[in-house]
Amino acid sequence: MGRGQPQTAHLLRRGGFGASADDLRAFERFAPPAVVEYLLNVDRQPDDVDSKIGQSAYVSVTTRGQFSPNTNIEDARQRWLFRMVHSQRPLQEKMALFWHNHFATAYSKVAGTVGGIQGTKMLALVDGQLPGPRGQLELFRDMGLGSFRDLLIEVARDPAMLVWLDGRLNTRQRPQENFGREVMELFTFGIGNYVEQDVYAAARVFTGWNLRLVGGPDANVPTAYYEFVYNANQHDTTEKAFTFAVNPDGGKSIPARSAAEGMQDGIDFLTALAAHPETARRLARKLWNFFVSEVNPPDDDFIENAARIYLQYDTQIKPVLAYILRSPAFMDSANWYTRYSWPAEFAARAIKEVGWNGFSVDAARTALINMGQTLFEPPDVAGWSLGQEWFSSGAMLARMNFAATLAANQRFNLARDAAVAKSSVDDFVSYFIDRLTATDFDAPPYAALQAYVSAGGAWTGSATQLQAKAAGLTRLIVGSSEYQFI
Repeated sequence: MGRGQPQTAHLLRRGGFGASADDLRAFERFAPPAVVEYLLNVDRQPDDVDSKIGQSAYVSVTTRGQFSPNTNIEDARQRWLFRMVHSQRPLQEKMALFWHNHFATAYSKVAGTVGGIQGTKMLALVDGQLPGPRGQLELFRDMGLGSFRDLLIEVARDPAMLVWLDGRLNTRQRPQENFGREVMELFTFGIGNYVEQDVYAAARVFTGWNLRLVGGPDANVPTAYYEFVYNANQHDTTEKAFTFAVNPDGGKSIPARSAAEGMQDGIDFLTALAAHPETARRLARKLWNFFVSEVNPPDDDFIENAARIYLQYDTQIKPVLAYILRSPAFMDSANWYTRYSWPAEFAARAIKEVGWNGFSVDAARTALINMGQTLFEPPDVAGWSLGQEWFSSGAMLARMNFAATLAANQRFNLARDAAVAKSSVDDFVSYFIDRLTATDFDAPPYAALQAYVSAGGAWTGSATQLQAKAAGLTRLIVGSSEYQFI
């Protein structure tokens, strides 16, 4: 790669959403270990990115009246895309996206139950900007690199999750099984580690973990909000027996407790799930696929080491990520470009690498629908189908169309910047391949890019040729199969 160190570009694609030319220049003096430290230590970087929304030096948002990401889900989607492009804490945003898929919660059901304003607040409210608990996305930002146990407990109390998996309806007369099942099947140790008896016991553990409306009776106002409430009179106080250990001493039952103390049932259960060795291994595999490779499988030692670190550090995620990002496997060039980019990753990276002056993230928000990923709208509780499943013919066409829209919008800037590489067709093509950090092109597609630039007459590097070819070449590269890997 011509832009900075290739290891740095790799780190910023995987630990963030790619890098602009300015980003890579800023990291020129950083060795890869220092880049890893930058990514991991998010609290050392300012979190003032929201204050940049609307400023001319940054990608634009499209307003429909007042921009209100706390109460309008379309504005919330724009805000998140803006943060993906410009946050100085890229790993924080990357992990928020990871957890958003892991704890998949869809706006459509939440809003269909509590209304659009409350649905948006439940998913995206920034703490303190309106009355009510922080939105689920903010929970992922705040806790995504911390204790998985603590995150799991907060997710169980999260208003959006209580609507999504019907915890708000969980009473001792009618235990609701949805969350109890999914917390085992999808959120922790997975299928094969529990039986139906455990699902029913888990449902009873969470009886009384409900919601209440504050500031009502009209929920359709920004000042009203829903919050978690433990209804002691709705808790099943009897013993809950499981087929796996739920106590530190290896015991397989949660004892009978008084209603007043019954909330501890859920905390004990979630603590046991978070600390289970199979949960550690399952998270290690998911993090391998997310950060290292979806093409090359991990060896057993990698998974066991990551799981050991997770348990050794009391379910903390940051030490696991430190192990992954510093590992030889992560830095092995054989694992570069072996992850299929999610649509949101693709769009944010393209904006960072192509440019954004005069471009609105709203164009990406709309395009993401056709690519198969609407933020805050996973298809079901299992999240999106990943890997090659992103690439239907229609979804790939949507990526190519987005590349064309972005490149056309940035055509004058692209032509101006490419003047440094105007001396030959090969220099011109190489400049854009390096700028856009695509994986290596084989000889036939590389020759096709050269042929595109050469078409229409002998190359002289004139201003007219730069204007005619820069955007088109960008469109071809960003829309190519080589660009869809990170």
